[in-house]
Amino acid sequence: MPKYDLTGDPMKAGPQPAFKPQEQDSPGFESKMDPIPDYGLDSYKGTGKLQDKIAVITGGDSGIGRAVALAYAREGATVVISYLNEHDDAKEIQKAVEDSGQQCLLIPGDISEEAQCKHIIDTVVGKFKRIDILVNNAAYQGKQVEDITELDHKRVEYTFKTNIISMFDLVRYAVPHMPKGSAIINVASIQAYDPSAEILDYATTKAAIVGFTKGLADKLLEKGIRVNAVAPGPVWTPLVVASFPKSKNATFGSNYPIKRPAQPRELAPAFVFLAAGTDSSYVSGEILAVTGGKQTA
Repeated sequence: MPKYDLTGDPMKAGPQPAFKPQEQDSPGFESKMDPIPDYGLDSYKGTGKLQDKIAVITGGDSGIGRAVALAYAREGATVVISYLNEHDDAKEIQKAVEDSGQQCLLIPGDISEEAQCKHIIDTVVGKFKRIDILVNNAAYQGKQVEDITELDHKRVEYTFKTNIISMFDLVRYAVPHMPKGSAIINVASIQAYDPSAEILDYATTKAAIVGFTKGLADKLLEKGIRVNAVAPGPVWTPLVVASFPKSKNATFGSNYPIKRPAQPRELAPAFVFLAAGTDSSYVSGEILAVTGGKQTA
């Protein structure tokens, strides 16, 4: 992967379109993307901000979740990765976490099912006794459609079960095992503020996540738990190539002020900030936008 200037011109800090036309079926795989997403393997340096924490990350096998898993490990956390069935991707980030000196537990399965959400939390608590950080990152984004009539009931239901109902389930099971000082971080999207009709089911769930985050934050402060969200703009991940046609992926992100999509490593510091009580002890109910210059308000 080419080296990019991470301290200079932000418009040149990552690969710029046009990209090779490409498309995958869901779930997508990082190893088949060109360029391969940069999750910070050669660039993220930790400073111990999450030392001895237990972090659960859904969708941690690839994309934003993978970058967060690596960053948390390099900040000193034990990492638990929930993922669907992308076993090769999951094993790759597991190795990166372990090479960083931290434990990495993999839990495959479909979080659209309540039983899987309970299984994740039960497994983590059974092994580590507590959860300090819960990152609700996993999401389903179906193929873009041209008309609302193409969004059938089954797809919309699965999108909602995966993207927002799973958050209710995971939080409900996790909170009793989260000590004071813990953090919950949800992943919203620019789609919550500027929804695309072509992926309206996905966009609607992201708007719901904003409301979920704000309401939950107000309630959980009494338990000493902070709740926030990160709202990414376009990010070069398998979700993208599994959702959009080749022609759109070739120019993905070029219509944003920064003229390119983010690389996953550019999202990870926001998750570290919101997880680390040393940095964000006075932050709760916040939606932190990382959108390449696109305004959310």
